[in-house]
Formats: sequence, C-alpha cells, structure tokens
Amino acid sequence: MLRSVILAAARSTRVERLVETAPVSRSIVRRFIAGEHADDALQRTRELVADGLCATLDHLGEDTTNPHQAEATRDAYLKLLDALHAAELTPAAEVSLKLSALGQVFDEKVAYEHARAICAKASECGTTVTLDAEDHTTTDSTLEVLARLRGEFPTTGAVLQAYLRRTEADCRELAVAGSRVRLCKGAYKEPESVAYQTRLDVDKSYVRCLNVLMAGGGYPMLATHDPRLIGIGEDRAKWYERTPDEFEFQMLYGVRPEEQLRLARLGYTVRVYMPYGTQWYGYMMRRLAERPANVGFLARALRSRV
Repeated sequence: MLRSVILAAARSTRVERLVETAPVSRSIVRRFIAGEHADDALQRTRELVADGLCATLDHLGEDTTNPHQAEATRDAYLKLLDALHAAELTPAAEVSLKLSALGQVFDEKVAYEHARAICAKASECGTTVTLDAEDHTTTDSTLEVLARLRGEFPTTGAVLQAYLRRTEADCRELAVAGSRVRLCKGAYKEPESVAYQTRLDVDKSYVRCLNVLMAGGGYPMLATHDPRLIGIGEDRAKWYERTPDEFEFQMLYGVRPEEQLRLARLGYTVRVYMPYGTQWYGYMMRRLAERPANVGFLARALRSRV
C-alpha cells in the first residue's frame, strides 16, 4: 500500500514542489544522486573507480515532450562521454539512458537516432551504453530499438524487470552470446495483468530469470541489493561455472556501499548505477518506494513546512 502511495506521489506536481523546496530533501537527494552537474558525476566516478568499482551514469530526465528537450539530453550524454574518456574513466564507466528522455513518447525514430548517436560516441570513447527499462507500455518499443542498435553496436545492454510476467520469456530470447542483460526487480507501478504484485512472487521470478541468464551465453548483470538474491547469484554462477569476469553485480549509488566494496574485494565486478542532474524527483521517489523506511524522514521534513 505504501509503495503505491509513493509511486502515485511521484506523478503529483504538488508533491513534487513540496519535496523540491524542503531543505532536508537535499540530504536524501545527496544520498541517491551524484550531483546536478556532469562535473559532480565525474568526481563521484573517480572515487568509485579508485575503490575498485565500475559505474554506469544516468543523466536524469525522462519526461521529454518535445524535440528540443530530446536534443539537449542527447548532447548532455555526448559531452559526458567525451569527459569520461578525457579523464581516462572508460571503460570502467559506461552510460545508461532512457529512451523516453530521447523522445520515445512522441517519435520513436527520433529516439532511435539520438540513441544511435550516443552509442557511436560511447564506442569511440571505448565504452558502451545500456538502455534502461521503464513502465511496461514501453517494453516492446525499447526492445525493438535495442535490436536495431545491436546491429551496429552489439555490446548495447538491455534491462529486464523481473516483476513483469513476460520477463522470463524475454530473458530466454536475450540470453545469447555477447548479449549484456541487466536484471532488476522493477520500480514502476504496474497492473496485476502484466506484473507480479507480491514481493515473494517478484523474488521467485527474479530467481527464474537469473537462472535463464546464467545458463545462457550472454553476460548477466544482476541488479539487486537483496542479500538473499546476491547469495543465489553467487551460487548460480558457481553452478554454471561462470568466472567472476563472466557476470557482474549492479547496485544503486548510495545503497549498501559497504556491500558493494565487499563484493568487489571478492573479485566480482560491481557496477554502481549513478544518476545525476536536476530532474531528480521521479527517480528519488522510486527509490523511496523500494525502501519505504526512508519515507518517515521525508514526511517529517514536509510536515515542518505546512
């Protein structure tokens, strides 16, 4: 119930204004967001790489409604990739992008062309791109764009969400040689007709999908902070005789940093998903929905302003 309320608030402009202007919100934002500018993201990336971690950077902004916004997002990624390359942070750092930020809502062709330009720049800079998953209505479109991009840029990564009922089948299609697939639980509010609703059912789906990816010929990227699922991932890697360089763990910036370092010290590749930018509200609310214990802190801050 609380998760549903939070996700509903993520779409409320009134709540957004309250949250954005609450001083204590900045404390929460700093935990999950690398900063508002590319220089902030570069500095955080340097720190992660120095600690033996990898990174995937997300320039926040998914509510793009016109060509100008889409072009601005594309240009932000191109500049970011040049900066990462100049700082010798590639290939340890790659980028993640949402097609909705590139115009998917109003013109899928435009979104593809922008994504292609970003993939070309990433290849030039010695790194790659992962296409983020969003709500279920965009899944088919995103996978179609992914297939086109992989024709030229085969290392382009996919993201599949275990809470969607279709995902096990999608894993079977994508678990092929050279295919990079990030498996996450999912953070959008979805109807029961397309998504599992209980944590237990989502976890069971995650394990089924994990097994499919580990058994396949691709490169699984296990995005989870759940200790039990991390343990299952380690076990399944051994079962399928995968070495630590044949898969990786992924975690969010600011979530379980000690566990990130522990896994890296064991020899695993650990990639930190690191968002930055001014449009942090929707992203932060989804993180709160994943960890409702953080809501009390934010709620007290909002009450203090009323």
